Amino acid sequence: MKERKKRAIRELPVEPTQPQTKMTHVRSVNQNPRCDLPEAKRLLIVDDHPLFRKGLEELIHSDANFAVCGEADNAAEAMEVIRKLHPDMAIVDLSLPGANGIELIKNIRAEFPSLPVLVLSMHDESLYALRALRAGADGYVMKHEAMANVIQAIREVFNGRPYLSPAMAAQVITKFAHRQAEGETDAVERLSDRELEILELIGKGNEVRQIAKLLHLSPKTVETHRAHIKDKLDLKNSREVARFALQWLSARNA
Repeated sequence: MKERKKRAIRELPVEPTQPQTKMTHVRSVNQNPRCDLPEAKRLLIVDDHPLFRKGLEELIHSDANFAVCGEADNAAEAMEVIRKLHPDMAIVDLSLPGANGIELIKNIRAEFPSLPVLVLSMHDESLYALRALRAGADGYVMKHEAMANVIQAIREVFNGRPYLSPAMAAQVITKFAHRQAEGETDAVERLSDRELEILELIGKGNEVRQIAKLLHLSPKTVETHRAHIKDKLDLKNSREVARFALQWLSARNA
């Protein structure tokens, strides 16, 4: 009886073992044939304006060493593409819907600490550059300077050197030297990255609904940020916030 049981156990069908799936990375997510070249440096562009992405791609492709192999228009999509693509560099805009570019840079640094990140931003205020660099960016180029500087910036970052466009570098140095000499702390630096962005847009004359549309936020969220700005800057009401924003912007553009 025991022998019969043993024989039955031996004759039980054995389930085939499933082969372990291995994570594979693709060369591109946009069918760009240049990405198949082993020597090509593969870039990801993160920007919520398709026309700008297209123009930047054409500019980057003027150098045969670089290939745009992926695109994303928000931070969450960018992280998904990075995990799939493992690009050689991410080019990131700061003004993204939802989580902004600085939050994205922090997330990239946490998960992909060695991935070079170049910021391409419409913001010409040195505070943005400083915050982006603190978050882990390797370079900062203003969008209106992109045609002249982006290829040089990409090369510099790939060579392991941080890059600031000449105009921004002068701003950062002047700001740092002035603060060291005066021993002052700019009250605006107490604002979060999103609050700083909203303060600048208020200073440019935008109303709550316009800001909400530009940043892909609800008007209620913009009003909440404006209330935080008012409290942090010790202002009395939204009119004082608007006046402060205009004076702050004018002083920096002087």
